[in-house]
Amino acid sequence: MVIGLACTLLLGACGTKKTSTTVTRTDQMKNQVKLPTHPKRVIGSYLEDDLVALGIKPVVQWSVKNGSGTQSYLKKQLKGVPLIDYSLPYEAVTKAKPDLILMGTNSAVANGKYAQYNKIAPTYEVKNGTNVSWRTTFLDVAKAVNKTAKGKRVLVKYDKKVEKARRQLKKIGQPKVAVLWVTNNTAYMVNDHSASGSLLYKDLQLGEPSLVKEVSKSATADWSAVSLEKLAKLDADDIFLVNSQKGANLFKNKLWTNITAVKKHHLYQYGDTSSWQYSGPIAYTQMIDMVQKDLVK
Repeated sequence: MVIGLACTLLLGACGTKKTSTTVTRTDQMKNQVKLPTHPKRVIGSYLEDDLVALGIKPVVQWSVKNGSGTQSYLKKQLKGVPLIDYSLPYEAVTKAKPDLILMGTNSAVANGKYAQYNKIAPTYEVKNGTNVSWRTTFLDVAKAVNKTAKGKRVLVKYDKKVEKARRQLKKIGQPKVAVLWVTNNTAYMVNDHSASGSLLYKDLQLGEPSLVKEVSKSATADWSAVSLEKLAKLDADDIFLVNSQKGANLFKNKLWTNITAVKKHHLYQYGDTSSWQYSGPIAYTQMIDMVQKDLVK
């Protein structure tokens, strides 16, 4: 009997251990989602930066206007990945045959959409919102695809780059900077706690003009419309102009041409192929390189 018991225990200990193919996670909306432990076909519209940084090539990529608007700064990493409209039509999502769908906003799954997407594949809404940092979103994406360790390594590498850039920028006196986007002859200013504003003022610790502080206090989105009269008083040493309408009448107005940074030719322009209107470790890494190139002579 003793020998039999010993054999039973030995067999139990040495038996084949089954590895679970799913793991249950709680998403932003408090949904309990059974996620594949090793997803192979991921859809993460507008989360492509995070996925690529984690070593995952999504099965489709975000686009607008029939493919005319895409994340061009990820062109190399997303080569060959078909486009999908930002509204994520159910038919197109089904055709992509995902085994995991990541959503980056509450609106993307509102009005019964969550249930529809969840019928196609496990659907997980990552942490997001005006008070949620890009780092928090990135690490939640990493958790959802079972790459938390990789995500942490990415952030360590990013932080080392930030430290190096910060030291260089201190040598030139940490100038005051502002980011503007001009479209339909209207100027929009990025706030200081999201998008490129988070990078410039928090990570790189560049100077924040008083107008940026004023706009940021009441900002309800990444970009806020600012009148030309207010812009005329912008106390910025340098202005980053992103994806802006060329030849806009605003640029011919004396209020614009008399802005100190404009008069001193401290105006740096980036087209729609740059990463300035996006967020994520890859976007911010590229932005740091551009800031250093333009400001550190």
